[in-house]
Amino acid sequence: MKNAEEQQEAVLELDDRMVAEYLLRHPDFFIRNAQHVEQMQVPHPIRGTVSLVEWHMARSRNHINFLEENMTLLMEQASVNEGLFYRLLKLQGRLASATSLQEMLNRLHRWAREMGLAGANVRLFADRWRIGAPSDFTHLALNCQAFEPLRIQRLGDRQHYLGPLNGPELLVVLPQAKAIGSVALSLMGSDADLGVLVFSSRDAQHYQEGQGTQLLHELALMLPDLLERWVERV
Repeated sequence: MKNAEEQQEAVLELDDRMVAEYLLRHPDFFIRNAQHVEQMQVPHPIRGTVSLVEWHMARSRNHINFLEENMTLLMEQASVNEGLFYRLLKLQGRLASATSLQEMLNRLHRWAREMGLAGANVRLFADRWRIGAPSDFTHLALNCQAFEPLRIQRLGDRQHYLGPLNGPELLVVLPQAKAIGSVALSLMGSDADLGVLVFSSRDAQHYQEGQGTQLLHELALMLPDLLERWVERV
């Protein structure tokens, strides 16, 4: 009698882990108990209960749907990346074939205009490039101290910012620009310390937080090498 009671208590103390371990050690359990498996009911949030077989089939369908959705997203992303690659390759060819720095900057600006933007501008941190007088590139200089409040407020520890800039901020990076609604601003160089690339739009909603930055990132890495054809680094 005592042994029977002890066995009953042991059964009552079974937990999820013990049941799971038993089933893992005895994979033929469901084959040996096929009739019972068909009779087992599993709670369902809508239908109340379903059979264990239906529950397993539903899980399998959900898993297949999940895999199909992931595959679709991967294919869409691959298509987007391919498009970005060819756009970037075409632009790089146009910039690399320029015969002067001003021509290269003009080509970058025209490329931005072709995409419906107000323009594209490059500003170089004055302490990282030799662009002081009598250089012809002084108009590209950007004072790091003047830029620092904007960097802290808009970029933080990120390399890109997409969105609006207020009046004083625009005067720092685009002093000649007018009627700018939003910008895509990227710090140039692998260490993000060489300067700023700015694409601008008159539409306040064109650039917004959360948009993709892959093309901006690649351009911000590519431009310093092209600039070094005409401007010496410190």
